[in-house]
Amino acid sequence: MLALDCQLKPALPQKVFCRLWASMGKLQSKLRYSTYLYSRPDGIIEERVQTKASQEYIPAHVDTVSVVAALNSDLCISGGKDKTAVVYNWKTGHVVRRFIGHEREITKIACIPKSNQFFSASRDKTVLMWDLQGSSQPRQQLSGHAMVVTGLAVSPDSSQLCTGSRDNSLLLWDVGTGQCVERASVSRNLVTHLCWVPREPYIVQTSEDKTIRLWDCRGLQMAHVFPTKQHIQTHCEVSVDGHTCVSCSSGFGGEGCEATLWDLRQTRERMCEYKGHFQTVASCVFLPKSAALMPMIATSAHDSKVKIWNQDTGGFG
Repeated sequence: MLALDCQLKPALPQKVFCRLWASMGKLQSKLRYSTYLYSRPDGIIEERVQTKASQEYIPAHVDTVSVVAALNSDLCISGGKDKTAVVYNWKTGHVVRRFIGHEREITKIACIPKSNQFFSASRDKTVLMWDLQGSSQPRQQLSGHAMVVTGLAVSPDSSQLCTGSRDNSLLLWDVGTGQCVERASVSRNLVTHLCWVPREPYIVQTSEDKTIRLWDCRGLQMAHVFPTKQHIQTHCEVSVDGHTCVSCSSGFGGEGCEATLWDLRQTRERMCEYKGHFQTVASCVFLPKSAALMPMIATSAHDSKVKIWNQDTGGFG
């Protein structure tokens, strides 16, 4: 695991003053002029100088935040228990716009690539389509599930949307018309997450029945079922090249609590496992590749840890 708890060592006689606190949902950070020595994980000592700075982050929500997604390089969209989708400029710390339309908690958000449009799913069983440059009303309301919507995935060409639910079903929608064009249902397939494979007609889906399924959007047919895991599969992510996907498991006390790398090509076998968390792993993601570094995967879990893994070996990054 990559060490995230680097130490700050004062370079006497100057001091560091850093104060963070939460007040009424607002995160504030104030820094005064200081010089400090930064102890890196590899033992190298670096000297850095801070100047006066003050940044305030305007609160985006008034209740628990359940999901966040990137709309573009400057803007992210979040949703949660306050039933509101918030477009936020993370660079300036300001709310750009709020969208209100759901009757219950927002569970998932999916953005349409290279556009100002996005979808939000909710416990109210609906999916709403929003336009950042449009009106305050949703452009579309997609209703077809009988229970909370727990999966959203936009096709690579932005023409289709796949939704999944705890009602054991997947629905395929035409983004242009808002019409449901395909439906599939599998007993006990309580959907937890969906990912569309880049440049392919395939959708990866995780489920509470401990399986990972691969769906072909052409007719919404099941193309493959990966070997069943021992615990609920909570989340999945597909690599940018579309060759692999990673899923993560529920668990407790180190039992389960792992992430698994799968081959999406011909073999479709398990490639690697990442074990080290002690509670349910809630999410997993492929980190952007760097020419100087090995491929990495990040996981976050209910044990309050974020771990960075060597994708190829399963060792700590």
